Amino acid sequence: MVAERHRSTPSHGSTPAVRIRDAELLTAARECVLDRGVRRSTLTEIARRARVSRMTLYRRFPDVGTLVTALMTAEFGEVLRAARAAEGSGHARQRLVSAVLHCVRLLQSAPLLRRVLETDADLLLPYLVEQLGSTQLAAENFLRDYLVQGHLDGSIRRADPAVQSRALLMTVQSFVVSTGPAASGVDPKALADELAHLLDAALRPEEPS
Repeated sequence: MVAERHRSTPSHGSTPAVRIRDAELLTAARECVLDRGVRRSTLTEIARRARVSRMTLYRRFPDVGTLVTALMTAEFGEVLRAARAAEGSGHARQRLVSAVLHCVRLLQSAPLLRRVLETDADLLLPYLVEQLGSTQLAAENFLRDYLVQGHLDGSIRRADPAVQSRALLMTVQSFVVSTGPAASGVDPKALADELAHLLDAALRPEEPS
């Protein structure tokens, strides 16, 4: 154990690997991406900011893409937790709309996502046209929880929750990813109000004919 600890201790003033936490590595990665963008960030620079050896960082994250994915997943998890905390009261449909609006506002102003959209937006393209990423699946599960609750309390139109949550995800993510051009010449608050109306109208139970 002592020998292993000695070998993993980086030199040149770096922090011993046994004491470095993933959170510290993610913080260093966040600072680097905000400064340089994703493509200009390197493991060497992130390791320098974290005060660890490049090999220590490499053992945890084999490339910048893996590190940035972990960072985005962690930050998005925080956004979802904050949105759920801000859901307010009322039936499930009301709470879903409130939570989604709060989530969209947080993401629209999130420095990390804004930086990615400004400098490396094409990196998001595969998750829009080829496959869903981990953050999108987390958002889908977030929405599905409210849908199931709404089916039970009668506030949300009954349908397959998997289909409903996917449709909502496709709608809501456009308000995040396309917020720059979408908000051009339009009052942001009015746009948010329209999203709330879209969600509420789409999920409201159909009245008997």
